[in-house]
Amino acid sequence: MGKNQHVVPREGGWAVQGAGNDRATSVHDTQAGAIDRARDIARNQESELLIHGRNGQIRARDSYGGDPFPPKG
Repeated sequence: MGKNQHVVPREGGWAVQGAGNDRATSVHDTQAGAIDRARDIARNQESELLIHGRNGQIRARDSYGGDPFPPKG
């Protein structure tokens, strides 16, 4: 499982940033562009995509890892 990918607000646009990374993987003019790129990375790494709003709080998340179905418990 790879690093979770975060879509975060950046001055003048939106950035895709791997969990724990100091630098952005890519920067985009629109949130939609950043989400598309982050989704590709998350699918490739079988990790999670976390989408932050302008206020920095997580507003949505998608998992592309090996989630068990049905869930245990």
